[in-house]
Formats: sequence, C-alpha cells, structure tokens
Amino acid sequence: MKTLTNYIAGAAVGLMGTMAHAADDVTLQLKWVTQAQFAGYYVALDKGFYSDEDLNVTIKPGGPDIAPTQVLAGGGADVTVDWMPAALAAREKGLPMVNIAQPFKSSGMMLTCRKDAGIETTDDFEGQTLGVWFFGNEIPFLSWMSKLELPTDGSEDGVTVLKQGFNVDPLLQKQAACVSTMTYNEYWQVIDAGLTPEDLTVFKYEDQGVATLEDGLYVLEDKLADPAFEDKMVRFVRASMKGWKYAEANPDEAAEIVLENDSSGAQTEEHQKRMMSEVAKLTAGSNGALDEADYKRTVESLLSGGSDPVITKEPTGAWTHAITDKALN
Repeated sequence: MKTLTNYIAGAAVGLMGTMAHAADDVTLQLKWVTQAQFAGYYVALDKGFYSDEDLNVTIKPGGPDIAPTQVLAGGGADVTVDWMPAALAAREKGLPMVNIAQPFKSSGMMLTCRKDAGIETTDDFEGQTLGVWFFGNEIPFLSWMSKLELPTDGSEDGVTVLKQGFNVDPLLQKQAACVSTMTYNEYWQVIDAGLTPEDLTVFKYEDQGVATLEDGLYVLEDKLADPAFEDKMVRFVRASMKGWKYAEANPDEAAEIVLENDSSGAQTEEHQKRMMSEVAKLTAGSNGALDEADYKRTVESLLSGGSDPVITKEPTGAWTHAITDKALN
C-alpha cells in the first residue's frame, strides 16, 4: 500500500510539474495564404524555435476573405502580420493596433508595365490605365501620383485607375498599361505567363520614395498592459526573428518547409523557392526592431495620399520598442 501511495503521490507531483511548465499558447494570423512571404514563422515552428521559448504557436493562414485587423479585433489571434497602412487606418478608426516588431525592412511593391503600351518612364503614365490594389494598398500609389502631379480621376492629363484583383490579368489582356505587383509574387506570374523582363518596365516604390512598411507584427494595445502577454510576445518575436534569419541563410530549405505546411497544395516548389529568394532581400537588414525613420516615412506617405488619405492625423502610440528591446538583448 505504501508503495502504491508513494507511486500515486509521485505521479501527482510529476503531473503538477508538467502542468506548471506547459507551453504558452500563441495564435498568429497571417495577412495572406501560406507562402514564402511568411517563411520565418513556419521555419521557427519547424525548427523548434518556438518550443525552445516554451511557446505553442498556431499559425492561421489568411486569404481574400480574411481581414487580419478583424481577426485581431475579434480575439481570433494574439498577433497578426499586416501592412502598416491597414494597421494605422484601423487605429484611427478605434482599433488600437500596435506594431511590436518589423521583420520586413524594405517594400516589395512595384508597378509593372508593358513597354508596348509606351511605358518607359513615369512621364509616360499620362493618359494610361494603371491597375491598383485597394483596401489600403492604394495609398502609396496615390501618394506617388500626387508627387508626380498626375490626377487619378481619368482625365486626359492624368491616369485612369483600374481596381485590380489579386492577379495580373489586366496586364496580360492589355486592359491596363501597368499593374501592381510584388517583387516576390505577381511579377513572376507575369513572367510565367510568357512576357520577358525585356518586355517590361518596372517601377519599385522604394526607388520612387513612396514605399510604406509591409509585413509587421501587430497586437492590441491593451494586451501589452499584461506582463504575462508581454513576456509571451518577447519570446515570440525572438523566436520569429531567429526563424527569419535562418530562412534568409537557407532559402531553399525555408521554401520546402513552407510547402510542407501548405495544406491547399496550390503552391509549387519552383515558385516558392523563387519567392523566398526575393523575400530574403526584404527582410535583410532588419533585426526585428522598427526603424523610426521608416515609420515616419510611411506616415508622411499616408497623410499625403490624395484627397482621401487613409489617415487624417499623425498617430500616437502606434508602435513600441518595448518587445524588441527585451527580445534582442
């Protein structure tokens, strides 16, 4: 009896110890579907970087019907990947999103144009139809057109804006002289469709001085007041950036890890490896901490975004170094 009692007592202590050290749950909502754009998170999961930080991380893919801001607001995720224009717009409308880390240092946004439409320089935009993504993604474009003093109302001395879906069909079907593309995704859809780099003129938003920050990590402000939540985010960011740096150094392996996590089966190995090589150029130079100069540039671009800017006043409290300061030390 004594032996059985001792066994039960020992098992109870062991169970309590296990419970005391149970990993903390974290749910991450992605901005888009499973692809190399988010490789750092999948690498951190696959390589055990999250479990090393006592985290049990669930990664939720996005899609055309999923708004990361709404998922965050509804409590469906602890942290989300989003572009800063959408996050700042949501903040101004009452959803207090805060940037806690910025894995992407550079913008991958471009305008890709057909040379046979007469596009060689920005001087050739006048009178043309240009495909633009909306839902906040149009703001850098509108700022750029304002900088070029080109109206976007379809007038003869301006440009006609075509609301572009998440494809490049308007360019392929010659419905638009230019379309929005990302360096790591849609541009290559154009190439795979049969056009060559020599057929195209490409304008990178970074080169035009109108780029806004993409793919940052955001949480709700009130959550940061909880020390336990803050500690989880410190560990999450530290492990995530470890995953991103591994992905940069091992792009092919990172792409394969992404494919293993793609339940849709819609991605190809060639496309994901190519995407990862381009994404690595955008995360290069970032240790995860938001560069305040990049933030200010983004805000200035958003405030000057035409007659209907996405934000109407300079935000306050929209970012913090509190998480990265602890994660990187």
